Amino acid sequence: MTNFQVYRKTLVLSGVQFLVDLAILFVFGGLIALGFFIGQGAGNGIVGLIVGLVLGLILSAVGTYLFSNRVKAAHIAMITKGVNENAVPDHVVKAGFAEVKGRFASITAFFFVMSAIKGIFRQIGRGFNRLGTAVGGDAGDSITSIINTGIQVLIGYLCDCCLGWVIFRKDEGTAKAACEGAVIFFKHGKTLIRNIGRIFGMGLLSLLVVGGIFFGAFYGIFSLFPSPFATLSQELAKLADGGETIAPGILMLIASGLGALILWTMLHSVVIRPFILTGVLRNFMESGKADMPKESDFEAIAAKSPRFRKLQETI
Repeated sequence: MTNFQVYRKTLVLSGVQFLVDLAILFVFGGLIALGFFIGQGAGNGIVGLIVGLVLGLILSAVGTYLFSNRVKAAHIAMITKGVNENAVPDHVVKAGFAEVKGRFASITAFFFVMSAIKGIFRQIGRGFNRLGTAVGGDAGDSITSIINTGIQVLIGYLCDCCLGWVIFRKDEGTAKAACEGAVIFFKHGKTLIRNIGRIFGMGLLSLLVVGGIFFGAFYGIFSLFPSPFATLSQELAKLADGGETIAPGILMLIASGLGALILWTMLHSVVIRPFILTGVLRNFMESGKADMPKESDFEAIAAKSPRFRKLQETI
């Protein structure tokens, strides 16, 4: 199966995860609003808002762990099956959840060790941050910020690849399989460069094309209703008390940019990122199967990352 065929057959699981995450977001926002209104009725809306916020955070964390993570694991399990076996079951949602149920213990364990996997990449990434600060001069902070953003994106793909490897390595313990996944991600320089190119190249293209279309659409709509932006500009001028204010046209551009970014982020995570992940996971799996990680590879990573060594010690 080609990457697109695997992507197309497993995309429905991305849609399921989006609906689950949206439901969690609604519960979170609803609890905050409910807490505020109840608190307001009792004479202290801020206290009610804080209580609602705390409850929302707790339930969101529980919902993410019990539901969102399971759907994510089912999706990655089916992509892993597709790129390794060149076949995806017809009833992909049912098969994905069956895979998660059958590997419940190892997948649950993976989400517990995922913080260690993230820590491995962050520790190695600090070297790039120091380099950015050193060579960037006055712009060092901006370069470091860009590097940090890139690292966070890569961390997401690294964790997904490690989960796919844990699912693939059915006869290995979760900690060892996760360590192997981290080794594969860092060891194979050619594959790493290919994956980084795919992740950021396609991501940037998506932002420019899809985000640009959304930006143009928002700006065209806002141009039909200029009065709210003129009113907002006047209100900001009053708050500035004679200082600099923002022109209505600039406010329109800012609103269009924010709206486009929000919609692009949603569309990218649901539709575009799974396609990128399919190719990244295929490259990752092919490299791992061609050159299985050895103990010496573990030591090379452990020397650079104490978090990796701690995870290695649990094997």
